[in-house]
Amino acid sequence: METGNKKAYAAIALAAVNVAVFLYLAFGGPTEDGAYMLEHGAMYVPRMLEYGEYYRLFSSMFLHFGFQHLFNNMVMLLMVGWNLELEIGSVRFLIIYLLSGLGGNLLSGYLDIRLQDYAVSAGASGAIFGILGALLYVVYRNHGRLRNISGRGMLVMVAITLYFGFASSGVDNAAHVGGLITGLLCGILLYRKKHRKRGTFAGF
Repeated sequence: METGNKKAYAAIALAAVNVAVFLYLAFGGPTEDGAYMLEHGAMYVPRMLEYGEYYRLFSSMFLHFGFQHLFNNMVMLLMVGWNLELEIGSVRFLIIYLLSGLGGNLLSGYLDIRLQDYAVSAGASGAIFGILGALLYVVYRNHGRLRNISGRGMLVMVAITLYFGFASSGVDNAAHVGGLITGLLCGILLYRKKHRKRGTFAGF
């Protein structure tokens, strides 16, 4: 995961914050319980609209329903986020992460209102899908290969991850799609291709 002396400090810090929040909540109650998570900042559109609790759009990004939910998201965050941060920089990486999480939650909330189907939701997956979207664009800009990552491999990863989400119950797929689109747009706006020596990257 390391390139030279570079490390993805922002990705590590985000993972540490997510783990710390989970442990704090886990010692205080059942993290798989919707009511308990709602009490501690999970997203729920009726509460946001009725009481103006829009902070939940952000706080819910750092909450997880159980250890498996946390573990899966943190593995993805470190694997994908590491590569994106080394390429795009820590500040831009954090911007993409936070905006993607927000974008995912906004789309999820919008569809909840349209469908009148409300659920308590939480997790970093919208932000992580944003990282996937941004990294997909970065790989594309580098002629289909970035270090050991190929454009085809990225497309397969995104497709499989989306498929498992839609094939599973209790998954906020709108947040995934919203995060992916937001991350892709952020990547287009924020990424500036570095000048590299010839032969560093292979073509499609």
